[in-house]
Amino acid sequence: MEVSKKIKTIYLAGGCFWGLQKFFDQFDGVIRTEVGYANGPDKAPRYQDVCNNSGHAETVQIDFDPDAISLTDLLNYYFMVIDPLSVNKQGEDRGIQYRTGIYYTDEDQLPEIEAVYHTEEEKSGAKLAVELLPLKNFFPAEEYHQKYLEKNPCGYCHIPSRYFDLQRNSSEVSE
Repeated sequence: MEVSKKIKTIYLAGGCFWGLQKFFDQFDGVIRTEVGYANGPDKAPRYQDVCNNSGHAETVQIDFDPDAISLTDLLNYYFMVIDPLSVNKQGEDRGIQYRTGIYYTDEDQLPEIEAVYHTEEEKSGAKLAVELLPLKNFFPAEEYHQKYLEKNPCGYCHIPSRYFDLQRNSSEVSE
C-alpha cells in the first residue's frame, strides 16, 4: 500500500491510553501512534505527576493517511470505545488524566470533527463530556507506556478485547 504524502494527525484522550493505542493500531491507514500527556500545564510531566493531578490527559497521537482512513471513521471508532458522558472516568480508571478529549492542530479538521461530535450528542440526547479543543501541548509518555498492551497482553484495559480485532473481524465477515 502506498502511503499518501498528506499524513494528518489527531489527538484523542479516552481513558487509559494503553487500550486506545492498541485499538487504533489495528486500522489500515493509521501510520503511527504514540501515547503521551496532553493539554495540561506547559511543563513536561512524568507519569507520577499525571497520576497526581498535573492536569494532563492521557492521550494518543494518531498519524493517519486520509486517503486510507477518514477522520470521520477514526472518530466514529473512538466513540465506539468510550463513554462520552462520563466525566474524568473510563472503565475503572478515575481522575482528571482519564478525561475524554478530541484535540486538533489543524483548523481545517474542525468541521469534520464537529459533525461527528454533534451526531454523537444527538444520539446520546445529552451534552457530551468529551473536550473538543485545539491541542495546547503534547508530551510523549515514558517508553514503557508505548505499545504497553503489546508488551503486556494481560494488562488492564477498559476496552473489551473483542474490539482489538475489529477491522480483521469485519473484513472476515465481508468476504
